[in-house]
Amino acid sequence: MVPTVYLAVALAVVPTLVLADDNTEYHFGFTAGTAVGEVGEKEIQSRLTGRFAKSAGHYDTLSNKLEGEYVPTRDFRLSLGAYVTHHHIAGVPGLDDRRNGAFDGLAFGMKIRLLDRKHGPVGLAIEAEPQWRRVDEASGAPVDQIGGQYSILLDKELVPNRVVSAFNLAYEPEASRSRITGAWSHGSTTGIATAIMAQARPDFFIGAEARYLRKYGGLAFDAFAGHALRLGPTVSVKFPGGYWLLAAWNIQVVGRSAGEPGSLDLTNFERHQVRLKFGFNY
Repeated sequence: MVPTVYLAVALAVVPTLVLADDNTEYHFGFTAGTAVGEVGEKEIQSRLTGRFAKSAGHYDTLSNKLEGEYVPTRDFRLSLGAYVTHHHIAGVPGLDDRRNGAFDGLAFGMKIRLLDRKHGPVGLAIEAEPQWRRVDEASGAPVDQIGGQYSILLDKELVPNRVVSAFNLAYEPEASRSRITGAWSHGSTTGIATAIMAQARPDFFIGAEARYLRKYGGLAFDAFAGHALRLGPTVSVKFPGGYWLLAAWNIQVVGRSAGEPGSLDLTNFERHQVRLKFGFNY
């Protein structure tokens, strides 16, 4: 476990390579830059995330987030998103068989840029996205869940107008009440993320991302449940008129579930994650 942690930390400080466009939204699949956009800018974005493969049986989930973003003032962005999910689970240990889709809830986001990398040594931002969800992400069971993601984002331009580095630190708490039994459960996930992107040709970017995640049974790191290291490629394209498209794939390469043997954690995490993002700003 210790070598894995060292490897994850080393990956986390690897620089992210992209064309230095202030709108870094479309460069990353699972990693974020500090850009918020220009005052008055609006954006519509669709983000489809797929999670596939557990230790046995059939497991796939799809979650689509349709989101609108607006920049009311300098260095401050607001967003509102709605989720729709679909679960197909059969023969997976510890999970009920399920095949259903549902409206899954809402998310309200706020992003504040504290330092602009164009005018200082680094870019620094904080992002908060409280969420209300109706479906358990892993099992697909009906729940009433309050949670969200709270992140510290850092980036630094290494070569003017060509190369920028980035680093993310995230905390994701959740409190859920089953709508079937009424029982409450609490959990949290922490993570660090980075990516490597390069411009292969004008407005076409290709590279890779790395994420290290740790799952806990409580909100305050009460009980360690498992950890996973994910790696994978990312491709993004920017089109005329403010449109952009991104595809990313992460595969779990190292992990361990608490109290279980094996070199992967397929209890708390999936083997594969894919993400497709499409958006336009105006």
